[in-house]
Amino acid sequence: MRPVEVLEELVVLLDESGREIGTAPKLSVHDTDTALHLAFSCHVLNPTGEVLVTRRALSKRTWPGVWTNSFCGHPLPGEEFPAAIERRALFELGLSIANLTVTLPDFRYRAVDSSGIVENEICPVYLARATGEPVPNPDEVMEFAWVEPAALQRSVRDAPWAFSPWLGLQLQELTSFDA
Repeated sequence: MRPVEVLEELVVLLDESGREIGTAPKLSVHDTDTALHLAFSCHVLNPTGEVLVTRRALSKRTWPGVWTNSFCGHPLPGEEFPAAIERRALFELGLSIANLTVTLPDFRYRAVDSSGIVENEICPVYLARATGEPVPNPDEVMEFAWVEPAALQRSVRDAPWAFSPWLGLQLQELTSFDA
């Protein structure tokens, strides 16, 4: 059974040095002047070393319909990253994960989508292993694929417009997909 998300999800607001300075409702933070906040990004691998990519649902407020990493999210106030990542994997993908490791602990980005909504996050990047097959939540993910990491790198390089900006930036920094 898929967990239910919090009715009013709060995000952790940060100052420029990454210190917590408060919280705000997620829906009020993601706008044309998004405050810096805490997030995470996770790349999930299967037993053969393929990485899971997902296509964001068309109903998503930002970057609808683009391909991206396996899943992203925001830790709730006081929630440790592993618990937040496991919660989000179950919610978005109906997927349990194992071997969670941080690979880009200091990843930070700011991007503006075509509607003018800004993402502005300190967003540690994690790798994990899938313990089964995804069963995507259609409100979050419209399709998914398991791909070879080298093929993903080529696709993002050749057609960056089809992918989330954070995925492209992460792939520039990731040296391997070993989890």
